[in-house]
Amino acid sequence: MKLSEIKEILISAESVNFQLEDGTTVPEHFHVTEVGIITKDFIDCGGKVRHEKVANFQLWDANDYEHRLKAGKLLGIISLSEKVLGMEDLEIEVEYQSNTIGKYDLGFDGTNFLLLAKQTACLAKEACGVEDAPRNGIVNLAGAANSCTPGGGCC
Repeated sequence: MKLSEIKEILISAESVNFQLEDGTTVPEHFHVTEVGIITKDFIDCGGKVRHEKVANFQLWDANDYEHRLKAGKLLGIISLSEKVLGMEDLEIEVEYQSNTIGKYDLGFDGTNFLLLAKQTACLAKEACGVEDAPRNGIVNLAGAANSCTPGGGCC
């Protein structure tokens, strides 16, 4: 979800609720402790220089149980971040504390904002010779070209 999309939703939202994919809800007394820009410059495994930039929201489960973040207040925080930080219409990444700080993509189901699990991936599949394999089945590598064999020295 991009900043423009969340702003459009917040204009008419009656409440701001976040939910994990497993149905667990972020406690309604959460705080948005940060809205910012995260920039990542890196080289992928194929040697290509990459640049990523996301809008970052950090959610915090505080102990002030009467706190409720209103849609207008979050919209104001976003607007201030755009003005002060020069924030563009970026994709949103949400940080939320569970066992460790989790990073999530953001979705919306018509009622709740959804914290969607992020996935890692090879960004240079053509350079690495990696093909997408089925995730739910066993792959037979015996007939694959350039496949490894026991004692073949490829691993």
